[in-house]
Amino acid sequence: MHYEHIVQINDANDPLLSVISRNQLWRGLLRRVEKPEEFLVGVESVTITARGDGWLKRDMQLGPLRVEDHITLEDEVRVHFDTAPSAQHQGGSFTMTIEEPNPGALFVRFSYQTALPETGPQDTDAGDAYFADYVKSAYRDTDIDAIRWIRELVETGQLD
Repeated sequence: MHYEHIVQINDANDPLLSVISRNQLWRGLLRRVEKPEEFLVGVESVTITARGDGWLKRDMQLGPLRVEDHITLEDEVRVHFDTAPSAQHQGGSFTMTIEEPNPGALFVRFSYQTALPETGPQDTDAGDAYFADYVKSAYRDTDIDAIRWIRELVETGQLD
């Protein structure tokens, strides 16, 4: 299954929202990599197992689920996660890309590629379609919450 959505970061029409710089947003996305327990419920432990120029590997324990990620970083542009398949997890990939169609107009595109089956109007199994919609909704909610947390980190000066 492929799923993507976009979250707007700065909105010139909403004076109540603090403006976030590209660098602050990038640091927030990196924090999601380095400290996923701040962004995801159930993260029990995270270990960075290897690190190089523009990449890192991490092991994350979520209850009985162990997740191994290879993460590549394109400075202030993109974070890409490749999750290894295991007996507990089918693996997949996840990308967060900063987009700036106009100066200061920041967005983050979240893109998921999983082993879940694609569903569409031709599908006859309502259970599969319901599950796919549930997973997509969970991804979207998690990403919106992540941006909300990044905004709070910016407002409290933790990403300066």
